[in-house]
Amino acid sequence: MKKRILTCGLAVLLSMPAVLAQETYTNPVKGKNLPDPTVIKGQDGWFYVYATENGEQSVPIYKSRDLVNWRLAGGAFTSATRPSFVPKAGIWAPDINYVNGQYVLYYSMSTWGGEWECGIGVATAPAPTGPFTDHGKLFISSEIGVKNSIDPCFFQDEDGKNYLFWGSFRGIYGIELSADGLAYKEGTRFQIAPGVDGNVDNTEGTMIVKRGDYYYLMGSSGTCCEGAASTYHVVVARSKSLKGPYVNKAGYSIMNHPFETILRKSEYVLGPGHNSELIVDDKGQYWMLYHGFEASDPDAGRQLYLDKVSWDKDGWPYIEDGKPSFEAEKPYFSTTGIDDAVADKAPYTVTSGGDNYYQISGPSHSPFTWRLYNARGEMVRNGQSVESKDLWVNDLADGIYIIQVMGQAGMANQKIVKMS
Repeated sequence: MKKRILTCGLAVLLSMPAVLAQETYTNPVKGKNLPDPTVIKGQDGWFYVYATENGEQSVPIYKSRDLVNWRLAGGAFTSATRPSFVPKAGIWAPDINYVNGQYVLYYSMSTWGGEWECGIGVATAPAPTGPFTDHGKLFISSEIGVKNSIDPCFFQDEDGKNYLFWGSFRGIYGIELSADGLAYKEGTRFQIAPGVDGNVDNTEGTMIVKRGDYYYLMGSSGTCCEGAASTYHVVVARSKSLKGPYVNKAGYSIMNHPFETILRKSEYVLGPGHNSELIVDDKGQYWMLYHGFEASDPDAGRQLYLDKVSWDKDGWPYIEDGKPSFEAEKPYFSTTGIDDAVADKAPYTVTSGGDNYYQISGPSHSPFTWRLYNARGEMVRNGQSVESKDLWVNDLADGIYIIQVMGQAGMANQKIVKMS
């Protein structure tokens, strides 16, 4: 069930010594032009963030163990696989999900001013870094009857139904999707926020979050992309029904009253907005990625920022001081992603011939679970053992494999197996 909140890791390590000093981070967490971020925790334990194409990659992908330290992991599309259903359009505001055993990437194709020609497409991949197979458009604005159809947001409700939300300053809409998320169901469209003709906030960058009894509609209002002149800010409303009505703190419908603002510019960061999914760390803290312009260098583009989202006594989200932080306490994760295949560890090499087993042992000889991944991050085997496990490896295809071992105390060991 996709609730647009990523809950990560195991419980706090029971065997760890007390932490004497909490690590901190500084914003931006990635000084690259990475607009409109969306994030997912892959099946390999790494976090992956995707962004609007930036001239270097067609939908750049970065990876991290802790939401703070990011490095390039590739691009979703190549020149040969890049979508083209809107001529001369850019690929904007992706939205990454894991649906029915595969990674599903929704994306916008648009040109400035092309509000009736833009649209939303979908691609799938077996691993977070691809290769992504494009399935083309879900719809374009003129087909769905919604002007400026960009900024997709996938959401799976508690009843197992899939939905897509989208829209940019012409109203926020939702529609029901098929079970695989690759098509929409005719006649299921509904509207949850007003368009430009209303006398209230006009929003885009939709993100739906479920927490407790409420659905939270997060979005961004103002101008996104004008550097030092950008007025972007993050807003929120909530409802007890996915389809609304969504209301502000005073209980008034956002169809004719303002949203609540939770993040606005500071003297250091201009135009903060288009937030990602919320991530819950192992202390139960909520975190949000978003983009913003550094006031000291707005020409560097919309860089990647991170801040903690807190909740007041009435269940409303807020960010401390309502502004981007400069330095803050890092998220806490007791376990991290599996090591890359190029990690600095001696590989266990299997040669042809003979009965080849790889022995897996749990931390401190305790019961454990194990997972075997290939070098693309796809889980190919998994299981549980009490003391040790002899893994038969002769039937594995040639390549590099990674073992992840998780003990009762939450400890993780990683080892590399290389077939040859």
